[in-house]
Amino acid sequence: MTIQTETLGYPRIGKKREVKKALEAFWGGKSDEETLLQILREVETSNWKTQLEAGIDRIGIGDGSLYDLVLDWSVRLGIIPDRFRHLSGIDRYFAMARGKDGIPALEMTKWFDTNYHYLVPELDGTLHTQDFSDFLATVERAQTVLGDRAVPIVLGPLTLLRLSRVDLGFDDAVGQLRDRYVTLLEELKNAGVSEVQIHEPALVFGDAETFKTATASTYAAFAAVGLPIHLVTYFDDLGTTYSWVTQLPVSAISLDFTRGRNLDWLKQHGFPADKRLGVGIVDARNIWKLRLETTLSTLETIQSVTSNFSLHPSASLQFVPYDAALEKELPEPLRNVLSFAEQKLDEVALLARSLAEDDARHRHLNDSQKLWAIFEEFNPINSGVWEQLNSLTESDFQRSPSYSLRLSKQVQLPPLPTTTIGSFPQTQEVRQLRVKYKRGELSETEYRAAIDAQIAECIKIQEAIGLDVLVHGEFERTDMVEYFGQQLEGFAFTVHGWVQSYGSRCVRPPIIYGDVSRPHPMTVREYKVAQSLTEKPMKGMLTGPVTIINWSFPRADISRRDQAFQIALALREEVADLEAAGAQIVQVDEPALREGLPLKTERWSEYLTWAVDAFRLSTAIARPQTQVHTHMCYSEFGDIIRDIENLDADVISIENSRSNNRTLKEVTEAGYSHQIGNGVYDVHSPIVPPTEQVVQQLKSGIANLPTEQIWVNPDCGLKTRHWEEVIPALKNMVEATRILRQELSSETDSPSQDS
Repeated sequence: MTIQTETLGYPRIGKKREVKKALEAFWGGKSDEETLLQILREVETSNWKTQLEAGIDRIGIGDGSLYDLVLDWSVRLGIIPDRFRHLSGIDRYFAMARGKDGIPALEMTKWFDTNYHYLVPELDGTLHTQDFSDFLATVERAQTVLGDRAVPIVLGPLTLLRLSRVDLGFDDAVGQLRDRYVTLLEELKNAGVSEVQIHEPALVFGDAETFKTATASTYAAFAAVGLPIHLVTYFDDLGTTYSWVTQLPVSAISLDFTRGRNLDWLKQHGFPADKRLGVGIVDARNIWKLRLETTLSTLETIQSVTSNFSLHPSASLQFVPYDAALEKELPEPLRNVLSFAEQKLDEVALLARSLAEDDARHRHLNDSQKLWAIFEEFNPINSGVWEQLNSLTESDFQRSPSYSLRLSKQVQLPPLPTTTIGSFPQTQEVRQLRVKYKRGELSETEYRAAIDAQIAECIKIQEAIGLDVLVHGEFERTDMVEYFGQQLEGFAFTVHGWVQSYGSRCVRPPIIYGDVSRPHPMTVREYKVAQSLTEKPMKGMLTGPVTIINWSFPRADISRRDQAFQIALALREEVADLEAAGAQIVQVDEPALREGLPLKTERWSEYLTWAVDAFRLSTAIARPQTQVHTHMCYSEFGDIIRDIENLDADVISIENSRSNNRTLKEVTEAGYSHQIGNGVYDVHSPIVPPTEQVVQQLKSGIANLPTEQIWVNPDCGLKTRHWEEVIPALKNMVEATRILRQELSSETDSPSQDS
């Protein structure tokens, strides 16, 4: 029996981050558009050849992007808001992504429950001209390399609209787009394409039942074109929609068997004999090799239901790095159980061979078991960590006294206190310091002295600008998660393990492979240096346990809850040490809290319970006098506001600039009682916000919240910006705050009409 293999997408930044570097060169005026596009094409071709050499039968193509795949499809379909229509070409594309000359960019938020960010389409009722020429050119290029193996990847209309800001009704919006998709399918058919993947991960959302009618009519129209359609879902199970989704007029349907309950639905309802089942069995979002015996058992169950199936990763492989074999600095027992994109291609092919040949199955099983046995001997259990976890009591999760009673004991500041989120620009000079230190070209003493000089300059700049609460700038930190993982036991780090977060922003997620503990303080030295240079309060800066686990590749052998609690215990020790060093304010950032939410609301409670508890375990040790801050960004908060309040942070700073104050309104309409940092300008755009714009943003905040609850800050860290953008933007923010303070003071001093 021959089993077909396929892919649903591949990393697109380039093995050496070629696309990232090309983007930044283009934005910096160091290269032109054709050079940028040529590098993108070279990376795409290299990706196709890698998949071809791995023996994949159907290779997903067309998922390369200069910034974001959702943005690409918005532009192709003509979903272009009025404020961008006077622009054209690549200038308009990047304006939609990053903003331009006072034109705000599209809102950015998380792609399902991943750490990838997409740009939110805005459909206001009128569509611009459609243009699929770039996509069709990519298909033609792929066909010259792959022949019939090339299978175009198209983002489906239901998913696109489910993730959009839509002014008209959903069904009307689907109707607007349907004909455009039909035109695309006709052009693909004319181009000789034998099958097309249409990705509809929105069908796994809990509310997918609400667009059943729109889905049925849309796919009936698609089927009429006569081009075989492979409907692709991932990230969770279909749930109650399984019975009707599997009856849609398509030739194949892919399900994710690494998350959710699709195996249960398959056993309960069977699968149509006239369709191919795409089995997403190799986890596209973790970096661990298969536990082959478990995976083969699942596949045998699937075989008992249907013999017409193909094998593939559970989703696009964009969520993992390119090649684990490059990580020569990792211990061999660990490296041998890692699986990045190239290894996952091999695993898909290995599974196909194992199912087809008994000898291959036994050989691969033996090899797998040996590798995991060696790793487990290398990585023993830390009994001390588990004793700590098992001895936790309710009081370990509770701050005392309550927020309202401890507020008066904390640092006293002027109304609308100003601060930043934490990081300041990571210049080439700063990055070179770390490179030289790593190479041994700087001693530890020399390196620390150089970092201290950066801290001193940063504090001088903040004091000159007039900020009320300062930060040390985080110049010693490569990444807000990596920095802490490097100082904790149980973490490992790659050299080449980059994944895309958005646009040109790439991260190297740490690998949690063992029990986590803190061997020494992590941030206290830099805090002491910074606080000694100013009379103003200085924030101690930590990354929260939920963000660390959500932005790492976690273990697969114990629960995420237990891993988060282990990290929380380490951070709890750090909070205590910062307090002992004199910190009046400690910020524990949790930007990834919401992205960990399960995609079905019935599973939210379990996640939110342990996520909130992990944060509280980190911070409950803080004294009443210590003001605890947290930061969250690019998420919608209204439906989890009670859980956010249960974090019991004294101040939460939020992204608010790209969402047109919607985020602030969500939290205030829910009656949030703690203090809120109003993210008054977008740090992911190079545009410096004028003072008047910040004044209006602040006035919107004051219209929603009592002044005593409002802090003023950018919407995120300033690490990726340049000083020539940061300084004027912060000056305008402080000046806008001064104007508002004067107005508030005048209102207070004015006699009332009744006097």
